[in-house]
Amino acid sequence: MKKSYIVDSTYNDMRIDRWIRNFVGKIPQGLIEKNLRAGKIKLNKKRIKSSHKVKTNDKIDLFNINFKEKIIQKKIKFIPSKEVIKSNENQIIDNNEDFIVLNKSSGISVQGGTKSKKNLVDIFAKSEIFKNTKPYSVHRLDKDTSGVFIIAKKRESAQLLTSLFRLRRVHKTYLAICHGEIDKNYGEWNNDLIRYDGDKKIIEEAKTFFKVIDKNSEASLIELKPITGRKHQLRKQLYTIGQPIFGDTKYKLSNSTKGINKNLMLHSYQIRFIIKDVKYTYTALLPDYFKKLLKTKRLNFSNLI
Repeated sequence: MKKSYIVDSTYNDMRIDRWIRNFVGKIPQGLIEKNLRAGKIKLNKKRIKSSHKVKTNDKIDLFNINFKEKIIQKKIKFIPSKEVIKSNENQIIDNNEDFIVLNKSSGISVQGGTKSKKNLVDIFAKSEIFKNTKPYSVHRLDKDTSGVFIIAKKRESAQLLTSLFRLRRVHKTYLAICHGEIDKNYGEWNNDLIRYDGDKKIIEEAKTFFKVIDKNSEASLIELKPITGRKHQLRKQLYTIGQPIFGDTKYKLSNSTKGINKNLMLHSYQIRFIIKDVKYTYTALLPDYFKKLLKTKRLNFSNLI
């Protein structure tokens, strides 16, 4: 049995093993390598290696291969209503030919999982803004974190922006309200943060510059500039010094949830980067619930409105 595919422009310059996982299914790398060596996967009637990059209109042939048992269950797509699409379109800060920038709301994921849930990629996939293309996520932002978020419109733009983030050429500024009064007014944190991949323990270096904007005995408003991009980095670092972020139900000092804030008080305030000598700066206004807590805790934020 032979199946043939023509490479769409969306996948131009993508490694063939990645093309297979994106277009055919999430097949284990070892199985892809085995079938490439056996000549059961050919590109333009030629044997190639897994690192070979496909081009638009290339022909890929699969011979006598049944991947059904190997394909991992696909993520269930969230189907947004017109109202949900419109409300997220209203959060857009900039819309150009390469990407959109929006002020992401707290409580919405960037991408969907194996269970159906609300996420930005599926929402904007149904938006007229992405009518002739599809949304590409180029960086991470926790579900409960609000603020500046970028979605690329084209694969080429996604590759460029992803590279800028990976090379730390995108300068990010976050704002957080944390419990208690932070001793130092500015400085940097260097931590070895621990996470687990299954049973495997992974230790990663994390670096963040911080500056206190205002503080009192109850709370501190702090500006955070992460240099590394570890998972939950800012939340973990503030928890480590004993002053977790208000509304953080994962990294908190007490098991009690009494009086805990509904929203996580962590906001992606600003992103800056340069593309072809053009400087881009995007700032996301603070959510109302964030400003309300600042007032409640008597923290000065007049220059951030």
